[in-house]
Amino acid sequence: MTAGAPPPVPPPPVLVPPRHVPVVSTSDGRRRSQLDTARARLAVGAGAFGLMFLALAARVVDVSLLAEGQPRVPTTPQAVIAAEPRVERASIVDRNGVLLAASLPTAALYANPREIADPWEAARKLATALPDIDPALLAPRLEGDRQFVYIRRHLTPREQDAVNRLGIPGVHFQRAERRVYPQGHAAVHVLGGTDVDGHGIAGVERQFDARLRQGVGEPLRLSLDIRVQHVLREALGRAITRFEAIGGAAVVMDVNTGEVLAMVSLPDHDPAEIATAPAEARFNRITVGVYEPGSTFKLLSTGMALDLGTTRITGGYDASRPITYGRFTISDFRGKNRWLTVPEIFAYSSNIGTARMVLEVGVPRHRAFLEKLGMTRRLPIELPETALPLAPSARNWREINTLTIAYGHGISVTPLHVATATAAMVNGGVLHPPTLLARDPDDPPPLGERVIRADTSATLRRLMRLTVTHGSGKGADVPGYFVGGKTGTAQKVGSHGRYLRDARISSFTGIFPAHAPRYVVYLMIDEPKPQRDTHGFATGGWVAAPAAKEVIERIGPLLGLVPEPETDAIRSALAITLPGQAPPRPAAAPTGQRQAALPGSERRVAAQ
Repeated sequence: MTAGAPPPVPPPPVLVPPRHVPVVSTSDGRRRSQLDTARARLAVGAGAFGLMFLALAARVVDVSLLAEGQPRVPTTPQAVIAAEPRVERASIVDRNGVLLAASLPTAALYANPREIADPWEAARKLATALPDIDPALLAPRLEGDRQFVYIRRHLTPREQDAVNRLGIPGVHFQRAERRVYPQGHAAVHVLGGTDVDGHGIAGVERQFDARLRQGVGEPLRLSLDIRVQHVLREALGRAITRFEAIGGAAVVMDVNTGEVLAMVSLPDHDPAEIATAPAEARFNRITVGVYEPGSTFKLLSTGMALDLGTTRITGGYDASRPITYGRFTISDFRGKNRWLTVPEIFAYSSNIGTARMVLEVGVPRHRAFLEKLGMTRRLPIELPETALPLAPSARNWREINTLTIAYGHGISVTPLHVATATAAMVNGGVLHPPTLLARDPDDPPPLGERVIRADTSATLRRLMRLTVTHGSGKGADVPGYFVGGKTGTAQKVGSHGRYLRDARISSFTGIFPAHAPRYVVYLMIDEPKPQRDTHGFATGGWVAAPAAKEVIERIGPLLGLVPEPETDAIRSALAITLPGQAPPRPAAAPTGQRQAALPGSERRVAAQ
């Protein structure tokens, strides 16, 4: 600054207008605070929903795109919801999958008497829904201090609904099962039955009870063919009716596997009524009934002698006169009374010739052969009902026993024994135990046990065919099926141990086709009566052979076998002739002349 200069003049002050501060009332402040809080809550809620949607989207992506496509099954039983009520007992089917036995879920009706205020009123109400209930019988059971009383075991859905609508306190439902058999009587002796609690008490129901009660897995598949079963039952029933018999039995078996395709015993019963059926109807003649097999046993006797080499197909025996052994006489029914060749002995069913043939084999080897065929023990089939044959013990098996057993007297076996042995005689000589379980066709064939040579078996097939074309089995012949067979007739033994004069067993054991056997058909008629159109006869050739013919005619096409023309190959396989009378030669007479005891026989032993 210069000396003497006037001081600077300061700039005028800038005037800033005062800021206007609005005046906020107390009520406006509270409203603004609430709005801020609401906005904050909405933001939090929107964020939470956003996270939930993101998690859901991630789960959808994981399941649909990232997972390996395997279904996820809950591991806890509580998470499983069954589409249908579960049954505890598995089904039974035939070899083709046809249902034979099944369990259906039902409801059982029971009561808790402690919860019933007026038993008589409850009984009267229940009778309106279940008309077969007698209130007078039910009411006393609803009284007392018990906690459980069965009213009805099985209710239909309609009956259950009717009872439920009554609304009776103390009356409850319990889950139950009912065993049903869609084929009715057809296979009752095979299937057997169950009791009211679903436990097997007979047949395969009992034999496989533990397996069936598991209720899971595949059904039990039997070897039966229900079509064949129906045919066999109808044919057997007609023969029983025609000849006024008291019963009968029949079986069809695969000769190469032992599988039983059909098994019938008459009379029979409804499998659902097994507990109330009469004993005669429950009796299984195929596996429990033991009978003298008669001349069907000559198949075994002839096969044994040929196989052991004690005779030849070109050999023969003197059948011109009966065999006398002490007080016993062995004769022929309508015999030829001359020397007979082996084919003639078989075709004409000579008791004398067969007895002499087996006598050359000897007692020890005869018994050993029958033991090898299972004729002295129970058959190992999948049924609890089987019988032990009635045969002399080894110590008591004497020469007279060999003589009579040769033609099927003095020994009693089941029809299944005869059918099983027949299969072994014609299938090449291999014994297969009978079975009721179906084999898988892809499995290798069962081994079995060889009992005769293959060439012996081929000779027996020729002899069986000869019996049907020229012998006692003509009634069984079916064109195109080349049936072979052997008839049998045996008198029945009474309770006193003697043969009954007018009571007999008439039977036929057959095979088809004889040149390449596939099946055995055995039929037995119990106590047939002679008829006018059979000229007063009731033998196996008149009674059982025609029934076998009907069976073979009907089941052949079902089993895939069609009638064939007789080709050179078939003719060669079955070639055998009945030679003329051969020059007689001395025959060894039975060595034993002592008074031998023959089980269940009379003085005169003669098979028809």
